Amino acid sequence: MARIAVVGVGAIGGVIAALLESTGRHELVLCTRRPLAGLEVETPEGDVRVRFANATEPAQVGAVDWLIVATKTYDAAGAGVWVEHLCRQGAPVAIIQNGVEHSERFAAYAPAEQIVPVIIDCPAERRSPESVHQRGPAELFLQDDVRGGSFAELFGGSAAQITLTADFLSAAWRKLCINSAGSISAILGKPAGVFQDEAIGEATLGVVRECAAVGRALGARLDDDLPEKVLAQYRGYPADAVNSLLADRLAGRQMETDARIGAIVRHGKKHGVPTPLNGMLLALLEAV
Repeated sequence: MARIAVVGVGAIGGVIAALLESTGRHELVLCTRRPLAGLEVETPEGDVRVRFANATEPAQVGAVDWLIVATKTYDAAGAGVWVEHLCRQGAPVAIIQNGVEHSERFAAYAPAEQIVPVIIDCPAERRSPESVHQRGPAELFLQDDVRGGSFAELFGGSAAQITLTADFLSAAWRKLCINSAGSISAILGKPAGVFQDEAIGEATLGVVRECAAVGRALGARLDDDLPEKVLAQYRGYPADAVNSLLADRLAGRQMETDARIGAIVRHGKKHGVPTPLNGMLLALLEAV
């Protein structure tokens, strides 16, 4: 049994809490800005009511075995307060966020050896602060080392699909390629059905090709047909499926444009890889 604190109880944080609850082995502390009365997650395996203690200030949390950060990337500073407090006591911190800069984002709050970057691919939506709908399986990708293996063990007996990889860089850029396509849906304000359009499909291929080229410049190993696979993935979603970037735009919330598109443009400039399509999407998303 482990005592685990989860910072950021949105769609992904809720799914993670439900997966850990389903093991029947852990004590959970959900760290939120405001008091949380309850949490129920509708999963493909059935509804899960999460049992937890709630903390709204870092000082309310004692020592934990693990800290999991599942906030939006732009909330790193807010999450950093919790990270500093709990990592000071020795707890490793798993960062489950979009983008490819997990460790860099939290370098000011925790030693590098305590940070465990995690990639997740899971369609989920937050219906209310107490309710999350998980539409499909949760796939987690971790570096195949001691910390990664220890984190993976926390989910033993759950429905989580975990891959330990010796090439986390490639896994992170592969996921960013998937996320880059979602920016098209966000700028149009339309769910996944829009990818059935032929012209939108061609634009999607171009956006993903740029992202893949930047990833390869950094050393990521990405299949030549990855853009086609990403487009097929989006076309396979339900027509009303909404990615998190679009969900934030429709709700009038801040969007993760820097982590999801800005990183592509930023690393492209650094390595001399042109990214005109992603640059245009970044400019438009920042404008709206």
